[in-house]
Amino acid sequence: MGTDTTTFDTTGRPPFLAISLLSAAAIAYEVLLVRLLAIVQWHHFAHMVISLALLGYGASGTFLTLLRPRLAGRWSAAFIANAMLFGVAAVVCFKLAQRVPFNAEEVLWDVRQPLRMAFNYLILALPFFFAANAVGIALQWFGGRIGRVYAADLAGAAIGSAAAVAALFVLFPVAALVVAGIVGIAAGAVAAWELGLARRWPVTLAAVAAGAFAAAAGVGERPALSPYKSLSQTLRIGGTEVVAERASPLGWLAVVESDAVPLRHVPGLSLTARAEPPAQVGVFTDGDGMTAITRWTGDVSELVYLEAVTAALPYRVRPIERVLVLGAGGGAEVLQALHFGATAVDAVELNRQIVELVRGRYREFSGRLYDRAAVRVAVADARGFVAAAGEHYDLVQLALVDSFAASAAGLQSLSESYLYTVEALQSYLAHLRPDGMLAITRWIAVPPRDMLKLVAAAVDALRASGVADPGRRLALIRGWQTGTLLVKNGEFTASEIDRLLAFCAEHLFDAAYFDGMPAALANRFNRLPRPYFFEGTRAIIGPGRDAYLARYKFGLTPATDDRPFHAHFFKWRTLPEILALRDSGGMPLVEWGYLVLIATLVKALLASAVLILLPLWWFRRRNGPTPSPVGRRRTLVYFTAIGLAFLFIEIAFIQKFILVFHHPVYAVAAGLTAFLLFAGLGSAWSRRYDDAFRRRRGVALAIGGIVTVGLLHVFVLAPLASMLAQAAPVTKVAAAIGAVAPLAFCMGLPFPLAMSTLSESAPRLVPWAWGVNGCASVVSAVLATVVAVHLGFQAVILMGLGLYVVALLAQPTGQRVGASGG
Repeated sequence: MGTDTTTFDTTGRPPFLAISLLSAAAIAYEVLLVRLLAIVQWHHFAHMVISLALLGYGASGTFLTLLRPRLAGRWSAAFIANAMLFGVAAVVCFKLAQRVPFNAEEVLWDVRQPLRMAFNYLILALPFFFAANAVGIALQWFGGRIGRVYAADLAGAAIGSAAAVAALFVLFPVAALVVAGIVGIAAGAVAAWELGLARRWPVTLAAVAAGAFAAAAGVGERPALSPYKSLSQTLRIGGTEVVAERASPLGWLAVVESDAVPLRHVPGLSLTARAEPPAQVGVFTDGDGMTAITRWTGDVSELVYLEAVTAALPYRVRPIERVLVLGAGGGAEVLQALHFGATAVDAVELNRQIVELVRGRYREFSGRLYDRAAVRVAVADARGFVAAAGEHYDLVQLALVDSFAASAAGLQSLSESYLYTVEALQSYLAHLRPDGMLAITRWIAVPPRDMLKLVAAAVDALRASGVADPGRRLALIRGWQTGTLLVKNGEFTASEIDRLLAFCAEHLFDAAYFDGMPAALANRFNRLPRPYFFEGTRAIIGPGRDAYLARYKFGLTPATDDRPFHAHFFKWRTLPEILALRDSGGMPLVEWGYLVLIATLVKALLASAVLILLPLWWFRRRNGPTPSPVGRRRTLVYFTAIGLAFLFIEIAFIQKFILVFHHPVYAVAAGLTAFLLFAGLGSAWSRRYDDAFRRRRGVALAIGGIVTVGLLHVFVLAPLASMLAQAAPVTKVAAAIGAVAPLAFCMGLPFPLAMSTLSESAPRLVPWAWGVNGCASVVSAVLATVVAVHLGFQAVILMGLGLYVVALLAQPTGQRVGASGG
């Protein structure tokens, strides 16, 4: 019982193509699940569930450890079975999760919701479990070729991440998920042929049947939206229906029309408005964040209603000729600019499909808005467009870009946004003409959070630009629904302030701040218990800013490019007070995203501890003596450290790439593919180290390279990202590859080198080490975000480098471990 007699195949050829196909399908399942859960729920639920689903990798380590003796001699059948089970489960498990009536907003008062959440975690983790079993089996039974097996795994994952994003340009997410499942099933059949099994034809027929079943299960399946999403609420109105859909990696668009109750979407419209908006159609992105396409004949007199919104403030303060609209959507702000006589409007919209709807299906309906001579449309990210722009404007206007989600119950509190960072505001201000203005309109939330944090960011941006007295360049008004902040390239004049006050009086808006404003003007029409916005803005601008931010009940520290979480306002000391208000309307103040993240971290830590400790307990009770305590501890520390460190660095670098590629989807596709590809090449290179001593030296060299290159990036990548913002796409991709290649190559070495050492000295610890690494990766995915929220992504990189140093000190010795340890 105490002697490990299992032999390893050191001569046969592993099924490299099957491993790569399966890994491609598994990473595609992960990417697609993120996309689907962003549609079904919100951004932070996708992050949470994917992190917990990765527990399947840790669970597979435990499974393979416990069943290792029974799998001996049956590894090929086990590999094929797990690959096919992954493919079927990827489709079926998502379908089952869709049938669970889970609503996160009811978690605190409905005891069934936590159970439903737990069920979803488990069911969505199952496909990962099967995929990890197959790869873990290959790593275990081909102990002499771990480097090449791991390289095939990483290379397949690199291809899968890019393929998943590409598939979303031509397929709806559920259809792409079905394709990923079929690829996983096909990996099982390919393995049978690669290994030359006698029963490869029956296996192939079984794969065809399983693929047909998966396809049938996914046909007609549609994401079941949360009932709290805007689209779900809108479709409850009689006569309302979805008339068109579009899908891409940037989002699922649903176009809604009504033949019974006309849609009217004019955010911030004054209650005194005398003109009725024209007919509109709504365009929802991922079931939320509606933008409207407005019927227009070309007559600007039809747009008089746009005078009665807070966003009209800059046009009433001073004449505007050249306008830049960031986040143009269906064109409301473009119509407003034309109504007020702007002679040139640059409209920037990230999602090409929204522009195509306005120019295509609704071209005549919208009055050919995006084809007018005065309007120039650019399909681009706001930051990227501004960085490349050589022009200056009288007005740079940020539409209600993502602000609904940011202000609604903390649903997007962990969404990264580079639109509202201090550095972003600096770039907008740099493109203003003398006396030009930056105008940002946001939804009003009480107690104030979003708008005050934006004021703080504007103050920091002005000071960083050399402005000694930012208060003289700011003006803020609010209505019953929206507020508009003006930041001027120059000080506001007395006549401009008079026009601001006249505009507010005409439409019953409240002046919330301008330099020298009397407190009596702050709370006249849309009355609050106190003039919160006026008091907060004055405190942020004044000398007591730091004390005010420290004592305020919500976090108002401005977002930066290193900490781009503008919608994160959570403070732990405020939580008990909010929960005490649960029965009197306090729930909208809860930041669900952050609390779910913390809950996920706790659950991941507990589950990981169980998955790691359980095999040791089993070894000790059932299999006699285990490898020495020193060997176990070194294995635990080493594989935990590299599991945490790899994702820490990978996640942080992908975030940095958003500033280069200007959208998370493209940053993930480029960053993840480059990391996995070059890490795979590093893993393949590891086979050159053919004994324990050389492997230890290889680990030392690799970690030395990681730390050296990583530290260079900490000080070089940020300015490099700003310079690349204006570069051509090919240049950006080449630069990203050049930045990642040496680092990722070195990061691909420590895992296979140590696993090869274990396969010789302590083979019984190989599957356990696989599980430890998988569990650490689960914790890392969540912990990296927690660290980034509080300390920034630079700190995440530095912590990752520190963990690699810990791994260097704890790497396995390579001494043979017998029955009694040693």
